[in-house]
Amino acid sequence: MRLRSIYGTSSFRLALLYAGVTGVSFALLFAVIFWSTARFMRHQIDDSVSNELNEILSDAPGDVAGMRSIVSGLARQSSGFAYLFQDADRHELAGNIRALPPQMGVFEVESEATETDRRRGRIRGRGVLVGTNYLFVGWSTHQLHEMEEFIAKAFIWGSAAAIALALVGGAIMSGRLVRKIETVSATARNIIQGDLTQRVPVAHVGDEFDRLSLSVNAMLDRIETLMGDLRQVTTDIAHDLRTPLTRLGQRLEYATRTAADPQVLRQTLDAARRDVDDILAMFAALLRIAEVESGARRAAFSRVDLGEVVDTVAEVYRGAAEEKGQELQHHLDSEVIATGDRDLLVQLLANLVENAIRHCPQGSKIELAARWQGSWVELAVSDNGPGIPAQMRAKVLQRFVRLENSRTSPGYGLGLSLAAAIAQLHDAPLLVADNGPGLRVSVRLAGRGQSQEAARLPG
Repeated sequence: MRLRSIYGTSSFRLALLYAGVTGVSFALLFAVIFWSTARFMRHQIDDSVSNELNEILSDAPGDVAGMRSIVSGLARQSSGFAYLFQDADRHELAGNIRALPPQMGVFEVESEATETDRRRGRIRGRGVLVGTNYLFVGWSTHQLHEMEEFIAKAFIWGSAAAIALALVGGAIMSGRLVRKIETVSATARNIIQGDLTQRVPVAHVGDEFDRLSLSVNAMLDRIETLMGDLRQVTTDIAHDLRTPLTRLGQRLEYATRTAADPQVLRQTLDAARRDVDDILAMFAALLRIAEVESGARRAAFSRVDLGEVVDTVAEVYRGAAEEKGQELQHHLDSEVIATGDRDLLVQLLANLVENAIRHCPQGSKIELAARWQGSWVELAVSDNGPGIPAQMRAKVLQRFVRLENSRTSPGYGLGLSLAAAIAQLHDAPLLVADNGPGLRVSVRLAGRGQSQEAARLPG
C-alpha cells in the first residue's frame, strides 16, 4: 500500500486537523499553567521577603550599628535570603550581596555576591529606607526560573508526543480505511469484469463498515437477481414468440398462395391479425410489469378504500365466473383502508381472480376478501380448484412460467408476474399458499398508520 494513498485520505487530513487542535490546546494549557505557577511562586517569594523584612525592622534598634549587627548576623546564617544594608552613598554596611541603586517596593535585580558570600544571580526582593540608609531583603529566583524551564520543556516534549501520536493514529486509521475501501473496489472490479457472484467481505464486528458491506451486498444480490431475470425474460420472450411468429409467417405464406379466393384470404388475415394482437398484448404486459417495477407509480400513493376495490373487481368478474359454472363470493371487513395505488390494486386483484376463473373447473368456489389482520389489511383470493404444487409456487411468480396443464389455455404466464410486481411496489410480497384444497394468494398492506415495514413482519 503506497504511503501517498494513506496521506491523501480524508481521515488522515482529519488527523492532521486534530493534531493542530491538540497543539493549540497544549499551547493554551501551557500558557495557563506557566502563568499560574510563576505567579504563585512570585507571591510566595514576596510574602516571605515581606515577613523577613518586617521582622528585621521590628527587631532592629534605632541606631545604625544595631541594624548593621542584625543584618550581618542574618547574612552569616545562609538561610537563603539575600540581605543588603547600605548608606546613602551606596557603601555596603552589611549583607551578602553587592550594593544596589536604592529602589523602593518589590522588584527583581541582577546582583553579585560579596567576597564573603558567593551568592549571585537574579534576586527578587523589596527595598525600604531606614532613615537615610537603605535596607533590601530578597530571595533568589533561580528555582523560579528552573521551574519555568521545566514547564517549557515538558510542554515541548508533551506537544511533540501528542502530535506524533495523532499523526500515527491518523496513519493507522487511514490505512485501515484504505484497506476497507480497496476491498470494496476489488469486489467492484471483479463485478465489472462479469463475476456477479462476488460480494464484499463482512467482518461481523458490527461497525459502520459491516453495515456498509451488508448494504452493498444486498444491492448486489438485487442486481444479480435482476440480471438473472433479464436473461430469463430474454430467453422466455424468444421461446414464447417463436410459436406465434412462426404461425403468423405460415398464415401469411398461405394467404399469398390463396390470394385468388377473397373469403379464404380474409379469414387468413383475420387470424394473422389476432396473432399480432396476442403478441402486442404480451409486450404490453411486459411494459406494464417494467413500469410497476421501476417504482414510478409510488409517488401517486394515496388512501385507498379496499372495500370499493374488491366490490369493483367482484362485479366485473362475477358474470365470467357464472358462465363457467363457478361461484364468486367476496367478503369485506368495515372500513378497510390502506395506502397505495388504487388502479394497480384493482389490476392485482383482477389478475388473481381471472387466473382462478381460468384454471378452476366448473362448480368451483372463488372467494375475494379484504380483512383486517391486527393493524394491517389482507387482500386474498382463494379457490378450491386444483391448486399449485408446493415446489412450483415460487416459480409461477416469474415471467412466462406456466404449469404443464395450463399450456393449452390462452395467455403467456404474465398475470401472476404482474400481480407480484404490484405487490412488491407496495412493499407487500405476494404469498402463494395451499387452501386445502385449492390455492390461496394473498397480500397484506399497512393500515391505520402502521408502517409497511412493520406490516411485512410475520403475524
